[in-house]
Amino acid sequence: MARIFSGIQPTGIAHLGNYLGAIQNWVALQEGNESIYCLVDLHAITVWQDPEALRAQTRTNAALLIACGIDPDHSILFHQSAVHAHARLAWIFNCVARFGWLSRMTQFKDKAGKDREAVSTGLFVYPNLMAADILAYHATEVPVGDDQSQHLELANDIAQKFNHDYRTEFFPAIHPRIMNSTARIMSLRDGTKKMSKSDTSDQSRINLTDDNDTIAQKIRRAKTDPADLPDHPEKLETRPEARNLVGIFAALANVSPAEVLREHGNQGFGHLKERLTELVITKLTPIREETLRLAGDSTHIDQILQAGAVRAAAIANPIVAQAERLVGLLPAA
Repeated sequence: MARIFSGIQPTGIAHLGNYLGAIQNWVALQEGNESIYCLVDLHAITVWQDPEALRAQTRTNAALLIACGIDPDHSILFHQSAVHAHARLAWIFNCVARFGWLSRMTQFKDKAGKDREAVSTGLFVYPNLMAADILAYHATEVPVGDDQSQHLELANDIAQKFNHDYRTEFFPAIHPRIMNSTARIMSLRDGTKKMSKSDTSDQSRINLTDDNDTIAQKIRRAKTDPADLPDHPEKLETRPEARNLVGIFAALANVSPAEVLREHGNQGFGHLKERLTELVITKLTPIREETLRLAGDSTHIDQILQAGAVRAAAIANPIVAQAERLVGLLPAA
């Protein structure tokens, strides 16, 4: 079995883009693999978070993952800060990675913008912690979107440099599992930007806990253009909002964009939005209801996460302890 690692930030509430782009793939990957799924709360605090909100959202997103089909008895589900091996290995990688490598990370450039002097150093070394998340488990496969491929390349560079510097073959190569690009879900307010938990407008995304009326309202208000839907996917290339709605419909209905346009092409957006609303509500209602049921018992959620952390630590601690020995650190007392 392949050992697979992936994580999601517990800031905000997971949305439809997270589900179609990542979570449903995680559910499928549980079959026949050793799957480790992490709520990466250490990554979350690279930008300031309200402490109580972060704790509450960590529990809610854990409940959401379980409601979506992550089985904590089969897979390992935990929150990152509960396994100290992540931070221990990240510091070693801070000392292995080169400043120039991190300076070229496009996500840092995008998030820091023009005011790089004001962002946290945690945001700058974020990729080193991401590498530690994976390599602390000797995970060899990581399901990622294409926007994360640069970080995985850096993780492999760090692993190779560690192996070279300490004359070992300790860390394995990581292989990305690039997830289906048709499931790249964009903002409902701007089809050129990804659907994001950090977007200031809640109208830009469909949260997995939204009620039916809210879902209908958001889809009804979703940005479109004045032209009718085309009859072929190639004609969507210069129409990002139309492409996004067709793509969401196709992903939920498990059909191709061409099939969606065969039914809805050469029409306005009204009928497509009505059918899309029905699809989203049908998919999300059982997830929302199960999430609310699970999240109502925070003690139970904490027990699940703590049990997952014990299982995760049993894998990561020996690996990181060996990495510490390789660099010359004395064993812990």
